[in-house]
Amino acid sequence: MASTEFQHDTATHCPYCAFQCGMRLSGPRDAAVVAGDADFPVNKGALCIKGWTAAEALAHPERLLTPLVRDAGGQLVPATWDTALDRVAEGFRKTRTDFGADAVGIFGGGSLTNEKAYLLGKFARVALGTANIDYNGRFCMSSAAAAGIRALGIDRGLPFPLEDIAQAEVILLAGSNVAETMPPIMQYFEAQRANGGVLVVSDPRRTKTAAAADLHLRLTPGTDAALANGLLHLLIRDDLIDHDYIRERTEGFARVRQVAATYWPERVERITGVPEAELLQAARLLGRASAAMILTGRGAEQQAQGVSNVLSFINLALALGKVSRPYSGYGCLTGQGNGQGGREHGQKADQLPGYRLIADPAARQHIAAVWDFPEDELPGPGKSAYELLDSLGPQGGIRALLVLGSNVAVSAPHGNNIRERLESLDFLVVADFFLSETAQLAEVVLPAAQWAEEEGTMTNLEGRVIRRRRAFDPPAGVLTDLELLERLAARLGREQWFTYASPEAVFDELRAASAGGAADYSGITYEKIEANQGVFWPCPSMDHPGTPRLFAYSFPTPSGKARFHPVLHRPAAEEPDEECPLYLTTGRNLAQYQSGTQTRRIAELDAMAPEPLAEINTVTAERYGLVDGDWLTLQTRRGAARVRARLTDDIRPDTVFAPFHWPNEQSANLLTNPALDPISRMPEFKVCAVRIVKE
Repeated sequence: MASTEFQHDTATHCPYCAFQCGMRLSGPRDAAVVAGDADFPVNKGALCIKGWTAAEALAHPERLLTPLVRDAGGQLVPATWDTALDRVAEGFRKTRTDFGADAVGIFGGGSLTNEKAYLLGKFARVALGTANIDYNGRFCMSSAAAAGIRALGIDRGLPFPLEDIAQAEVILLAGSNVAETMPPIMQYFEAQRANGGVLVVSDPRRTKTAAAADLHLRLTPGTDAALANGLLHLLIRDDLIDHDYIRERTEGFARVRQVAATYWPERVERITGVPEAELLQAARLLGRASAAMILTGRGAEQQAQGVSNVLSFINLALALGKVSRPYSGYGCLTGQGNGQGGREHGQKADQLPGYRLIADPAARQHIAAVWDFPEDELPGPGKSAYELLDSLGPQGGIRALLVLGSNVAVSAPHGNNIRERLESLDFLVVADFFLSETAQLAEVVLPAAQWAEEEGTMTNLEGRVIRRRRAFDPPAGVLTDLELLERLAARLGREQWFTYASPEAVFDELRAASAGGAADYSGITYEKIEANQGVFWPCPSMDHPGTPRLFAYSFPTPSGKARFHPVLHRPAAEEPDEECPLYLTTGRNLAQYQSGTQTRRIAELDAMAPEPLAEINTVTAERYGLVDGDWLTLQTRRGAARVRARLTDDIRPDTVFAPFHWPNEQSANLLTNPALDPISRMPEFKVCAVRIVKE
């Protein structure tokens, strides 16, 4: 019999990507009906197939409804919450006593609400005293974030509202397939085209997004900086740059101009594979447009030179004089549901709430005062995400780990290594709502509430802080992550810092902690969000309306000016050779999301994409004797994955594409290269050398 709980209609938001579509839920949990929220100004009622089916995970038969602990025989067996939490607290206490506070690590996620990301960071520093906390956003947006801070003084995915996209005359979209990864955003690009605008896409594949473009620049994987420098060369050569803007609102152009001079069209064509005529066409489209945008996605960012890639595209936008101009500028299309808010409030290794740096004495003093906690007891910066995972076990020094909101056994690069590191831990705790591949390795598994069962806020890709509203109470025996952290802190003797009446009380403390920081939420309240369909940060006071558009008068840099950065294209950390003669690049598809923990369990999505298909050019396939649907093995120097072939002319002959949503022998991240960007510590998911072995 269907449950009768919460039969009313609830306005909330999709659990998946950073577009954060408004949706409405009605009916009981086990028969919940999803509808697009036409009143929410971001998606305007549109949803993708993942959004339409999101409620099916709420009452899924594989849902975890009780804690699990590993028994003497090595099996995960049901336990009470008291038993499970006591075991967790004892495991963390013993690790701290035997090996020190930094021997305990925490790995969070970009899907957590602002309240949970904030409290997780506080839990690491106050309850555990560890420096070692990071999150999977380091695998997603960190390169664009680092570049934005260096060039513009601040990191906010889009420094303008989504509605500006429709009014841009020309858009260059670098390394993003939003038609599949964020389908409802396409309404803005379609409106841009309907208004007479032009879309240019750079991507090694002719994706659905590239197919919708007026011009597709099919570049060699890992050559994004060369492409951007080549376009800048042409803009300077043909005097299509804005000299007044460069002089009045920027600094550092002279050195960038010198570097751009070395990227003449013939050289750039050799590096990127993009014909000189197409380079010239793209440059003239951008240079002659009255309103132009440059947007980057994971293709340009998930590289060992990801920060340099993004800086090179920001250089383009600055040289055009478009940053801060109407319907123009640079933006990053944030990926994960709360990828923006998740990196602002303290679950990143080097940060405190409000986007403050943990090594900054003034930031430490401010947060210590808000928390009423001794400043000298706050730890310093910890290890970045991959470095944290690579440090698991006796050799690396992190002996115990709490994973909250991530499935690192599938999502981390060099997956064989990470699985070995997880298995070498003394103590692993995972909070999740399904028995993910990471949870299967844990000593303790804690069942978590899902998105429709919790209150909180999210920050979407345009910096709009929105409300996630509870439609259902969590199932009996399931805690929210906030409740979990509070109960665990109490068992660790830190209850006085972790007692909150509600998620809103956590948000109010977050507001105080963020006050005066780059990501200032102090003027945002739940009521203000309700009244305005979201509030854009920074919002530094109660009478402030929020800031949809940044940089109107100045940039938050010491000089008030944006900064150019000279960028040299460098080869990928690993390029094709005789042993591995092809490029491998990875990404998402329409029906699946991230590690697939949720989407692979939803029948309609599984039917659409039941297994990973490696996209291989038909010419390349003929050389290997492959036909469509053949089983094959992709091999790199780190591992092998068994997949089926999907033959297509929509990918470069020197490149193979594999989606990363599947585990075990089908996991693309068994192949990927953990080479890290020196600034953002982003792994090089998007480029490595691979060979094909036909079965």
